[in-house]
Amino acid sequence: MLSKTAEYALRAMVCMAGRVDQPASADVLAEMTRVPRSYLHRVLQSLAAAGLVHSRPGPRGGYEIAREIGDVTILDVVNAVSPVERIRSCPLGLTSHTQLCPLHQELDQAYAKTEAAFRGVTLKALIESTSPILPLCDTEPDGVTREQGDNETGRSQ
Repeated sequence: MLSKTAEYALRAMVCMAGRVDQPASADVLAEMTRVPRSYLHRVLQSLAAAGLVHSRPGPRGGYEIAREIGDVTILDVVNAVSPVERIRSCPLGLTSHTQLCPLHQELDQAYAKTEAAFRGVTLKALIESTSPILPLCDTEPDGVTREQGDNETGRSQ
C-alpha cells in the first residue's frame, strides 16, 4: 500500500529521530537505512520542501529533523513524498455515478482508516516504543544491538 518512496522517507525520518541534534550526512543515512543514496537524496529534498528536515552545511553538517519528533506523524512523512490519495469521485469518470459505488466507497473508507492510523503515530512514539525490536537496528545473536551501517563490534542500547 505504501510506495517505496514513502517507505524510504519513513526509514530516513525514524533514523534521524533517533539522532536528535546529531546531523547525519546522506551517505550515513543511506547506509543506516539501506536506501540507495541517489534515491535517498531525492527523498530528503522532498522532506526538506515539506519542512520536515533541513540540512546543515559544513564538516559537522548533514540532515536533521526540522520539528520536534513528537509533532511529526507517519502521515506527515507519507504526505510529504507520496500522499495517500482518497477517492472523491468515480475513478472511471462514469457520469451516472453521482456518488461513489460500493467498491470505491469501501476503498475510500480503507484509505481514511489508513490516514487516521498514520495520523495517530508520531516519530517519538516509534523511537520510544517498548518493543524489544529497535527501529533500523539489528540485534546480534549475543544480544548486542548494532545500528544498520555500524561496522564496529556494536553498542548496547
